Amino acid sequence: MAGWRLERTYASLPELFYSEVGLTPVREPRLVVFNRPLADQLGLDADALNTPEGAAIFAGNVLPPGSRPLAQAYAGHQFGHFTALGDGRAVLLGEQVTPSGERFDIQLKGSGRTPYSRGGDGRAALGPMLREYIISEAMHALGIPTTRSLAVVTTGEPVFREDELEGAVLTRVAASHIRVGTMQWAAAHRDVDALRALAEYTRARHYPELAVVQDPDAALALFAAIVERQARLIARWQLLGFIHGVMNTDNMALSGETIDYGPCALMNAYDPRAVFSSIDHGGRYAYANQPGIAQWNLTRLAEAMVPLFDADQERAVERAKEEVHRFADLFETYWLQGMRAKLGLLNEEPEDRALVDDLLDWMHRQAADFTNTFRDLSTVTDPAWRKRLQERRTRQTRSSQDVEALMRRSNPSFIPRNHKVEEALCEATGHNFSVMERLLDVLRSPYDCSRDLPDFSTPQDSRGYRTFCGT
Repeated sequence: MAGWRLERTYASLPELFYSEVGLTPVREPRLVVFNRPLADQLGLDADALNTPEGAAIFAGNVLPPGSRPLAQAYAGHQFGHFTALGDGRAVLLGEQVTPSGERFDIQLKGSGRTPYSRGGDGRAALGPMLREYIISEAMHALGIPTTRSLAVVTTGEPVFREDELEGAVLTRVAASHIRVGTMQWAAAHRDVDALRALAEYTRARHYPELAVVQDPDAALALFAAIVERQARLIARWQLLGFIHGVMNTDNMALSGETIDYGPCALMNAYDPRAVFSSIDHGGRYAYANQPGIAQWNLTRLAEAMVPLFDADQERAVERAKEEVHRFADLFETYWLQGMRAKLGLLNEEPEDRALVDDLLDWMHRQAADFTNTFRDLSTVTDPAWRKRLQERRTRQTRSSQDVEALMRRSNPSFIPRNHKVEEALCEATGHNFSVMERLLDVLRSPYDCSRDLPDFSTPQDSRGYRTFCGT
């Protein structure tokens, strides 16, 4: 049984939200990367799954006990344009219940056609699946709420894009795959009962502290909780220099996790206008735009949920606006708290925002590396700014040891440097996985400053670097 404890609570929702699907077997499944620590956390038998039999499950050739696959339906604003979507190349095997009682979606990505494939083949290539594995696991180690990756298998079959590529399937683990676009799907069908059922399901699954709220404000309380969680998430992205690349509404999970690692990257030289997506020609999803886009997405969520907020349409809209407008202040609070920690500030003063802004301005002018500048602020060559920071630190009562410990916890030594990710992917797609395994080993302990690994901490010029929507 390998420890599978799969349930299907998502299937209790109206059928509007999903379609039952069958899986298309692949020719020759081969397990090429397997996440043993995650398997253990999920209560799975890692030894039983790190086998050809496990590869057959992760490829979709064999169903684990309790699985009845389904593809989820949703909509989304993609670069601002609304469209109907759905899992075009992914299936939900079920929800694994861990020994501690937690619940996680187990999804196969690249497993074949579904009713939502819209002419696509439903398959995925090895390189993009490995990219998602590397970046999602790095984000987890960095302390960012994120979907995770359990396994990648090759299929023994080619996929055809611009070139012929090796096919692969990723097993993704998520708190759930409920998106802003899932709510939009129900709203687009003008199905208020389905919308209400989805809201109640989301509240029970991700915001159990609200589950006891049995009053007309329950849906509004849920929306307010989603706004706060997203504000915290986007602040954490900004504090690390992470650029998502495709912040469409179908890529915003209501659980508050980071989802979908296609054209994403972490900055080297600090630039608020940094874009790494090959398809983001206008910079809609640039680094500096991410907080505003998150608020825009939440506005679309509010529009979808408006029928649940109040029987009076006008009052419902006003109440929604009030909650959406909270996002900016919440984001500012979480972001400034994080910036204070990165600078070793343990108390709050009104001038702290100006101190941070001036540092970022200097970093932009100097094209200073985002991660390494915060890791070693003594490298800042503006003596006036360094003096301001030293004076600011004198106005707090904690010891220098406390300051140093806070900064070590808040500033990583190692991130998935773009050139190291590309090096690992280049080797892995040629079936040399040793470079990728070494990179993953370093990224598992990103805050460990005791290791002297200049090959993994020294940036390369990433101007002109582009990533693609291959996932």
